[in-house]
Amino acid sequence: MVDVRKRFAGRVGTSLLVVVAIMAVVMVVGTPRVSAQEATQNAGITAEQAKVQQYGLMAAAIAFGLGAIGAGIAIANVGAAAMGAIGEKPEIASQALIFIALAEGLVVFGFITALMILGKI
Repeated sequence: MVDVRKRFAGRVGTSLLVVVAIMAVVMVVGTPRVSAQEATQNAGITAEQAKVQQYGLMAAAIAFGLGAIGAGIAIANVGAAAMGAIGEKPEIASQALIFIALAEGLVVFGFITALMILGKI
């Protein structure tokens, strides 16, 4: 049973690593050309300003993305524990759900951070 769990965790970890690597390659290869072309054509800004805007957009995407991934991991762990606790003692359901809501707050923090970054560029 433990061997099956280790293999499953290894496969999930490998899949996650592959997805992150593909996203990074697409971001690094595709973003500079697209954002620089659009920014210089539409706004009449310099290439240096377009580069700053590019990194600002990437920072906002990373802030929101990592916040969402972190919240998903937290909710998976906290939710499983909360449902197990509710199964044993149903009267603690409201207290257990508060912890799930706290984990959901991570997404809100990532979203607010992304909005603050986008407001600066």
